[in-house]
Amino acid sequence: MADELVPDWGWACILQARDADWAGAGTISFTVEGVAIEIAPRGAWRCARALRADTAELLDLFLPWVARPGRLAIAQLGQSLDGRIATASGASHYINCLEARTHLHRLRALVDAVVVGVGTVNADDPQLTVRHVAGRNPVRVVLDPRGRARADARLFQDGAAPTVHLVGEDLAPGTAAVLPGRVARAGLPGAGSGFEPGAVLDWLARAGCRRVLVEGGGHTVSRFVQAGAIERLHLLVAPLLIGSGRAGLVLPPIDTLDEALRPVCRPFRCGSDSLFDLDFDGAGRAAQQR
Repeated sequence: MADELVPDWGWACILQARDADWAGAGTISFTVEGVAIEIAPRGAWRCARALRADTAELLDLFLPWVARPGRLAIAQLGQSLDGRIATASGASHYINCLEARTHLHRLRALVDAVVVGVGTVNADDPQLTVRHVAGRNPVRVVLDPRGRARADARLFQDGAAPTVHLVGEDLAPGTAAVLPGRVARAGLPGAGSGFEPGAVLDWLARAGCRRVLVEGGGHTVSRFVQAGAIERLHLLVAPLLIGSGRAGLVLPPIDTLDEALRPVCRPFRCGSDSLFDLDFDGAGRAAQQR
C-alpha cells in the first residue's frame, strides 16, 4: 500500500537504536519522520503504522543485536553454494549480488570498527567505508602480525576514516611499510602464530570500539569463530557453484557431529542471495535452558 512505511524509514530507526544507551534500559520510544516506534532490548518492536514487508524484515534482522548493551563481535562471509569465497586464482568480484553488498555496508554503519586481515587488504584493496546506505564510517583495522601490508592500499591513503594498523609487538624495526601519519600503528603479541582474537577485541574495546565487524577474509573469520569470539555470523550465499577455489569458513576437523557448532539460524532473502543470520550467543543461551 502507498502509505506503508518503506525500508529507508526502517533504516533510520535502526540508526537511532544504534546510538541509544541500552544499559539498564527498558523499552525505548523513537520518533522517525513523525512516526513513533517502540523498541525493547534484544529487538522486539512495535509500531502503530503499517510497514512494508521488507521494512519489517529489516527491523527483524538488525534490531536483535543493535538494541543491546555491551560488546558485540559480528562477522560476515559472502560465498557460493559450495562454500567458496573466491576462485583458485583469487577472483571474487562479485560472488554476491548488489543487495548483499548493500547489506555489508549496513553492517559497517552499525559498528564501531571493521576488522580485516592483511591478506584481504593486499588482494582486494578494500575501502571498508559506508557508501551504499546512510551511516558513519567505522574505524578500519588491519591485522598484520608480520608487517606485510602494502603501503599503497587505499584504506591507508584515502583518509576517509580512522585507520589502525595492528602489527606484532616484536616486529623488527623497518619490517612494516612506512604509512601516512594519520594511520595509527599499534603492536600486539602473536607475530608468529597470529593474533589471539580475544586480545584483538579487548584492545579495540579499550580504544572505545565495543561493536566490531570481522569482515574478512575467510582465514580471519575462521580464526575468530574457532576462538569463540564471534556472537553472530551473517552468511550470504549466492546461487552459483564455483566447484573449486578458496573456502570460506574452515575449522579444525571434528570426530562426531556432537562437536559441530549449532548456532540459532534465521534465514532471510537478500536480493538473489540467501542470508543466514547465525546467532552463536543465542545457541549458548538455548543450551543453558535445556
